[in-house]
Formats: sequence, C-alpha cells, structure tokens
Amino acid sequence: MYSDPMSEGRVTSGRRKTYQLLRSLLIVLILSGLLWWALKKAPLEEIGVTLKRLTLAQIGILLAINVAVILLITARWWLIARAGKRSTPFLPLVWYRLSVFGLSYFTPGPQVGGEPLQVIYLQQNHGFTYVHATSTVIMDKLIEFLANFILLAVGLWAVFRTDLLSIIDNPSTVWLSGLGILLVWPILHISLLYRNILPASKVLNALPFIPQKSKAVRMVTLSEKLAAAFCQRHPRVLLGTIGVSILSLVGITAEYFLMADFLGIRLDVIEIFAALTLLQLAFLVPLPGGLGALEASQVFALGVFGQPASAAISLTLLQRARDILNGGLGLLIAGKGLHRPDRSRFRP
Repeated sequence: MYSDPMSEGRVTSGRRKTYQLLRSLLIVLILSGLLWWALKKAPLEEIGVTLKRLTLAQIGILLAINVAVILLITARWWLIARAGKRSTPFLPLVWYRLSVFGLSYFTPGPQVGGEPLQVIYLQQNHGFTYVHATSTVIMDKLIEFLANFILLAVGLWAVFRTDLLSIIDNPSTVWLSGLGILLVWPILHISLLYRNILPASKVLNALPFIPQKSKAVRMVTLSEKLAAAFCQRHPRVLLGTIGVSILSLVGITAEYFLMADFLGIRLDVIEIFAALTLLQLAFLVPLPGGLGALEASQVFALGVFGQPASAAISLTLLQRARDILNGGLGLLIAGKGLHRPDRSRFRP
C-alpha cells in the first residue's frame, strides 16, 4: 500500500513536538518545585531583618565579592575548556555555573549533582563531544577539590589552634590522618594524570563486579585520557587554573570576614579560618544547602569564640541570602536553557 512520506513526516514532527512540550513542562515543574521548596524553607523574614542591619554600601561590597568569586570559579572551567576548543566563550559558562550551583544547592547531597549540566551545555551549545566535555568537568572538579583541600588544610590547622576540638579526646591522630588523605588524593591524581596513569580507570578495571567493556567504563577511560592529555600539553594552563582557584578562595575568605565584620562579630584570623572550615564541612551533610548543619556549625564555632548564638544565626542568614540569590538565579537560568528544544540558541 502506498504511504505518503510527507504525511508520515508531519506525524513524526507532531510527536516530536509533543514530546518536547511534555519534557519542557516536566523540567519547569521540577525546577519550580525545587525553588518553591527552598523559598518555603528559607527564613525570609529573618533574612530581611539581618539585611536591614547593613548599609547599601556594605551590601554592594558583598555582592561585588560574590560576583568576583563566581567569575573566578567560572574562569577555571573556561581555561580548561578553551585549551581544547579556543572558540569557547566565557560569559555563557558563567550562566552554566550558576545553573549547576542552583541544581546542586537545592537538591540533597554534598553540593554535587549538577555537573552533568556542564557536560550537556558544552555538548549541545558549543560542539564538544560527550567525552571531551566530560573530561573538562573532571579536570575542573579535580582542581576545585585541590584548592578546597588547601583551604581545608589551613582551616583544620586553625581548628587545632583553637578550642573547637577540646570536646574530643586525642583528636590529632584521627584528624591528621583524615587531613592527609584529603590533601594527597587530588595532588596524587593530577600527578598520575600528568604521567599518563589513569587511576580511576585502573580502579574500575580492577573491580570484578563491573563489566570492563561497559559504556560507562569506556567513557571514564576516554575522559581520563583527555584529562591526562590536558595535564601534559597545557601545564601553564593547569598552573593558571590552580592560581585562579586560589584567588577564588581568597575571595570566599574575605567575604566571610566582611560578613562577620559588618555584623559586628570580631574574630581574629585563626578564628575566621576555623569557623569557615566548619561551614565548608557542613555542606557535606546530605541535605539541600546543608540545611540545619550550616547553622549548627556556626553557632558551635562562634559560641566557642565567645560570640552569642544570635550573632552566629545572623551570619548564617546572610550566607543563606547569598546562596538563595545565586541558586534561585541558577534554577531560572537552567529552566530557560534546558526547556528549549534548540539549546544552541541558549542566551541567558
């Protein structure tokens, strides 16, 4: 029987449009639900009261530092991506990073989970292959972990110098062992990649319950090979990304100090690093935005340093305001970028 190709094409096109519409609706509902849940749980009235304690100039300074930190974090990823594809633009990557933060912040887990968005954006909007895009994310996370562990090392040193661990008997062995593991892993991983050794791939291949020829294992192996090639071919860029990461940590530390100072909380340098370390560790709790753990960490730390609980709560409210602003904007950008059928036109 004769079939009309044009009619079949219209049917196929109609089904595709229906699928895209349903998919877009689902994405919008999920992201809207996350944002609604976050705003419902957020102490908006208390945040407003805390913000009223600051001058417009102080709020402007904190916003400027926040923007600078976001730009520096994005610059690390951009340098890595640009090393493989020089036409990669910078500004869209800023929006992508905000989307990743929004998805990670408002979902359960230790502030990770949005990284697949980075892969999708590079693949769909900038012509990266899936493996190449994944390799840039792997390098980005490795260098981020390296920089964060440097901050963690300084912070744990500061914790030892204060009375924060006085409630634990002989903590030095446990904490120093954990600190050593945290510090060695990213440095060792990058060093092995530089020597063309693929540690993650070797571990996966050594596990008997994982099929060595599976698509996931092949993808990890290819991504690690590209990451190793980056370390070997672009050592200056690698050093540049580490330098940018350190600058972002300086910005994060300065922001924390200024938030405390603007609220009348007087802390010395060691206390700043110790309290900031507990704040960073609170985000490892598998709750959206470290809900509850963030507040508890600051009440405990600042209480040891002689500050009232009300001061610690005010500080965390200010941090919540910043994170909700960044995360909410990120979710809006993610919804705008992901629900469009033609992602190549994504312009936040």
